[in-house]
Amino acid sequence: MLGLRCSAGALSDVGRRILQTMTSHGIRVQGIRVGSAEIPDHKRIAVSLQSIYGIGRNRARQILSELNIDNKLTRELTGRELMALREHVSSTYVIGEDLRRCVNADITRLKSLQCYKGIRHEDKLPCRGQRTKTNSRTAKKGLNSVSEKHRASHA
Repeated sequence: MLGLRCSAGALSDVGRRILQTMTSHGIRVQGIRVGSAEIPDHKRIAVSLQSIYGIGRNRARQILSELNIDNKLTRELTGRELMALREHVSSTYVIGEDLRRCVNADITRLKSLQCYKGIRHEDKLPCRGQRTKTNSRTAKKGLNSVSEKHRASHA
């Protein structure tokens, strides 16, 4: 009944306020969903968009300039700006879990081809040309002892 008397903008504001105050298992949810991620509402839009996997500083600024939205606090977005932001991000960019799936599929393809990068990924070593004689100690942490898996894969 609330939707019949209110305009679309007011209805989306009501929905957004309900989402902000909703609690889930004792954790208070404070944010707005864009794509498949939730962005914080107490930060500026350019910063809060960066919490989405696949959107960095440059892409966040590019999105705001394409939509002609000022860099204000996220909670100060109007309903129309929020809908435009959601529509633009979800239709233009691959973000979140979809991007993670694509990256994992690419790495799996490289491993199955047994190319240099795929072998480096299997061995958990740097694959972009970094030196390993003195650096990449974190990557080589478990490689001091030759395991059965390592022997079998290169035999």
